[in-house]
This record gives sequence, structure tokens and C-alpha cells, in this order.
Amino acid sequence: MERANVIIVGGGVVGCAIAAALAPRLSDVFLLEALPRVGLLTSTRNSGVIHAGLYYPPGSLKARGCVEGNRLTYQFCAAYGVPHKKTGKFIVATSPEEEEQLDSLLQRGRENGVEGLEQMTGATLRQQEPHVAGRLALHVASSGLVESESLVKTYAAVAAAHGAYIATDARLEAAEPGPDYVRIRAGQAGELETRVLVNAAGLFADEVAALFGNRRYKIYPCRGEYWEAAASKAHLVNGLVYPAPDPTGLSLGVHLTKTLWGTLLLGPNARYLEDKNDYETNRESRESFCARVQRLLPQLQPDDLRPGYSGIRAKLTPPGQYGGADFVVTRDPTYPQVIHLIGIDSPGLTAAPALARQVAQLVKESLA
Repeated sequence: MERANVIIVGGGVVGCAIAAALAPRLSDVFLLEALPRVGLLTSTRNSGVIHAGLYYPPGSLKARGCVEGNRLTYQFCAAYGVPHKKTGKFIVATSPEEEEQLDSLLQRGRENGVEGLEQMTGATLRQQEPHVAGRLALHVASSGLVESESLVKTYAAVAAAHGAYIATDARLEAAEPGPDYVRIRAGQAGELETRVLVNAAGLFADEVAALFGNRRYKIYPCRGEYWEAAASKAHLVNGLVYPAPDPTGLSLGVHLTKTLWGTLLLGPNARYLEDKNDYETNRESRESFCARVQRLLPQLQPDDLRPGYSGIRAKLTPPGQYGGADFVVTRDPTYPQVIHLIGIDSPGLTAAPALARQVAQLVKESLA
């Protein structure tokens, strides 16, 4: 039976970033991904935004992870040639109530240590985004874009270059924890034994935790659907434009993204599901979705929209409950050699390298 120092369950951006952080320091690091390739689910079905960290409560893991991860993501992309661009973004208020939200976001961002925040009038906004409607805007200089698929694959490649074993088609099927090890069975990877197991299984992290008798957490899948503007309308937006965030905390709102390849991406919305694998059933209508977009971009019409992809967020907040839950990074209460990362929704893409550093420290303590 193969024996490992660390097995990471989940080949999304967080799992791959953890592998990249651990492999240079440790031998026998294994990354197990259930699907045929890494990064096929939430990690690449998103807007590809490098967030700044102003949306999240001060002191929260999301706030700290995002602010640190913002810096680390830009550094990693520059070092390894991952396509990215520090574009900045505008968060736009279209009503007096939303202007108050921008004031709160500005204060929260400053408390979180986000640099380069600036409020501007609607007139100043239109100098840079002439087609965007808004009374007031908050400019966030440190936000940007990354090609998320390339980011995930590069984390995995860095891990592999330092000797990590990356196994695909390796869905975790069974786990048997002992006093100082975990024995598992995982698809084509077969049976393995490890000193430390890291649960970075994304949408399925609660199910992995349940294999260890830990049923404290439940993930509620929440789908976000995207549309793309017709090529003739891509010029209507120059960068990243966000609405004032949804006051329920469910999402950051349907936003406008001028992608790295010049298309105009619209979305996502946010809709709770029963099935973690349901990417297409009962999508929001073109007309309804366009109405959301027109708050910021009045010139866009339903006929200008083309169907895009969708992604599913791993929410810890159940339907009907306001406020967003923080990331969970914790040792299993019964088996401390098992480390769980649960509820890693947005800004998980940005926070991944910061979460990897945190997990690397926990792993170091476990192996000491």
C-alpha cells in the first residue's frame, strides 16, 4: 500500500494551491481529484476576478485571506506566466440607498487593509465607463482578472514539478482513520495511507467530512448563471463593473466583465439548488436576466445576450437566511490529522494561496 505524508482531497484551485505550497517542503504529497482533470468545477466556472477584500467582515477568514491572497495571486501569476491583468473595478450605486452601501463598503475596505479605494461621482465614472449608469461609484484599484483555468493548472504543475503525485479519476470512496494515520480508497488511485489528510473537496467537502463522522457542516449548492454580450456590444464596457452588493449577502450581484480576451461577460445571478451537479435546469430567462444587467448598462437589450456557462457555489448559508458564512478551516474534532476546508465560495479563487499557507502550517504541526 502506498504511504503518504499528506493526501489532499480535491483538485480545485484551493487543493492545487495547497499542493503547490506543500510539495517543495515535503515528500510524498498526493493530490486526488475525482474528475478526469483538475479544476473542472467551481474553480473555473466563475468570473475570474482577483478580489480586493472589501466585502467581508473585518477579522474574518474571508477578509484576511482575500487581502493576502490578492497580493500572493498577482505574485504567483507574474512568476509563472499565468495570464492576468490588474484592471481595477467600479462598484456602482444607482439609488440613494445604494450610495449608503458604498459608504459602508469604503469603510469596511479600509478596515480590512484594502489599498487604492476611491469614491467618485457618476460624471467621473462615465469618463472611464461612458455607457454605465450610476449616481456614485467606488473605484477599487487592486481588483483584476486572471485566467482561472490556467491558474489552477499552474498550481498543479508547480506541485508536480516538486514531486507531488496528482491522481485524477480518484474519487474518495472510503476512509478509515486510525490513531495517527488515515487509510483511504479512491477510484483509480486505489488504497492509500497517509499521516495527514486535507479535505479541500469544494462542493463535496461536507460529504468528505461526513466520512469521518463530522456532520456539523452542510453545503447548500447555489448556481450562478452567465450570459455573454454579442460581439458588437462588447465595446460598451471597458473593465470590471459591479453593482452595489445584494443586501442579503447571497452574491455580489450581476456584474459586467470585459474579459482578458475582449468579450463582455454578464453575471452571475444566484439561485439555490437541490442537486450539486445541476448546471442547466430551469435557467433564468433571457429577458429577466437582461433586466438585471440594464440597471448598470441600459443600452443592452435581450437580443444582445448569448447563453454562457454556469457555476455552483459551495454555500454554508441555507436558503432564506441572510448574511454570508465565513470560510471554515479546521482540524476534525475527533481525528486531528484530518484538516477540513468547507464553504470555500467567493473569494476562494483569490484567497487560495493564503489558505494554502494556513493549511501548510497546520500540516507542519501535525507532522512535527
